[in-house]
Amino acid sequence: MPTPTTWSYTLIRLLFQFALKVFYGTIVIEGWENIPDNGKASVLCANHTNSLTDALLMVTSVPQRKRNMLRLTAKATQFGRRTFTSWLIENAGTLPLKRKKEDPNADNSHVMEKLVDALRIGDAVCLFPEGLSRFHPSMSPLKTGVARLVSDVLTKERDNPDYEIYIQNCSITYMHRQHWRSDVLVTFHPPMKFTPRDHPELLAPVDFANIRTVTANMHQQISSGTFDSPSWTLLRVSKLAARIYSPLGTEMTLGDHVRVVRTFLEAFKSVQDPNRIHEAATSDEEGQTEPDSAVAAEVERLLAELQWYQDQLSRWGVKDDRIRRPLPRRKILYRMTVRLSWSLLLFAISLPGLCLWVPVFATTFYAVHNFKKTGPIFDTWDEIAQYKLVYGFLSGMAVWFGTVLLTFPMALFTVWGVPLLMWLTLRWLEDAIASFRAFMSLLRLMRIGRPALKEMGEKRAVLYERIMKLAEIISLPLDPEQHYSEKGGGEKGRIQGKWDSKRRYFSVRRRRKRDWNETLRLYDQVDYPDDDLFPTI
Repeated sequence: MPTPTTWSYTLIRLLFQFALKVFYGTIVIEGWENIPDNGKASVLCANHTNSLTDALLMVTSVPQRKRNMLRLTAKATQFGRRTFTSWLIENAGTLPLKRKKEDPNADNSHVMEKLVDALRIGDAVCLFPEGLSRFHPSMSPLKTGVARLVSDVLTKERDNPDYEIYIQNCSITYMHRQHWRSDVLVTFHPPMKFTPRDHPELLAPVDFANIRTVTANMHQQISSGTFDSPSWTLLRVSKLAARIYSPLGTEMTLGDHVRVVRTFLEAFKSVQDPNRIHEAATSDEEGQTEPDSAVAAEVERLLAELQWYQDQLSRWGVKDDRIRRPLPRRKILYRMTVRLSWSLLLFAISLPGLCLWVPVFATTFYAVHNFKKTGPIFDTWDEIAQYKLVYGFLSGMAVWFGTVLLTFPMALFTVWGVPLLMWLTLRWLEDAIASFRAFMSLLRLMRIGRPALKEMGEKRAVLYERIMKLAEIISLPLDPEQHYSEKGGGEKGRIQGKWDSKRRYFSVRRRRKRDWNETLRLYDQVDYPDDDLFPTI
């Protein structure tokens, strides 16, 4: 029988399910039906880019009807501290793993034995096989620990040839991992099933080549569902190509958006690979096939021009949609008036609730500001979301509890009225900031001048034609608006007509976005840290 769910695990799951939904705008979960049912030995593996937030996301994304509990692991340095994070990790039944980075003589054999025992009784274990969390756009090579763990379990169950153990791979994709009200995609892939009968090559004594094969298959499946870029520059350009291919307002789900970006990313990666792993080809008017080198050269030129185009958009502070659909000055002035008026109105009605949010924002800002000073970007920025979640949650609870005490005669009302007011304020604040961001973009548009806009529009038209030609080569739909509209999907961004658009806009549950890149910021987040700040991994 699998380990029963502890009260502390249930409490942590409920509390951080709430905290994650407040911090992130939308958490889309795909493929949850692939997760093996409770009682089947499973190793849940995911890419690791966001420290403790990744583990919390796994705990809250796996439906309880599928798995009642996940056995977690964390680096040993997180244990034994007098902090809320340490208490959180220890009370969730997490096992400490020593890393050679902190301890060259690290020995985790006793932890592995506990994991083997847990799997043999049908538990689900959550591991991050990269072995570390880093603020980097590419996945690290996977450690072989998961494959060795599966081998150890199969070896102990070799007398039971039909015993089943699964590796459930998962891809986590953050639009902006550390920013408030960004979006997250969690994709559970079809599980890899192993039995002593079907996989005798994993029974001891094991040829290590078989361990490496399982690990390579895991890496391929995890990386296939997320962004795995050698540089921030390549990821930035790939997102721009996706926005030009499926412009603002295209009715597509977050999963489809991620897959479109990833498809462009793989195409751009291939032309920078000396082995030319991407065997693209296209036909000319005479029906002859152009050599792969000619296609690669064209894609490289497109890559450079897209980078220049995004630099120009960033310098002007406008989105591609402003270039795609130029507006007459009279219409710009009208829209500026509407956006500014709507923004000021929303800010005004948000003021009472903002008094409750100010301590939360101030606490998280102070904590993150001090934490950033403790190390380089690549070793600290992956924990920013974790700090915002923990400090935001604690300060939010303090605000709620303090307000209830101060209004004790009305406690029966404020105990639920304060969270409701804070949530409505967050919704109004999102719309207010989005409206003001649009106002500022229109203001910048007025200052650019018609000749410059016309020139940029002509260059964009050329880029669009070349991107659609590349889309045909890499097998993307040639009419994305129609394709994704017919494909459907009930998530944010999928609007069924004008009435549905207005209804979703005023939804209390969550804000409608047409652009998956949005966050709770006064400017569009399109730039990343300089690639030179990151060591090669």
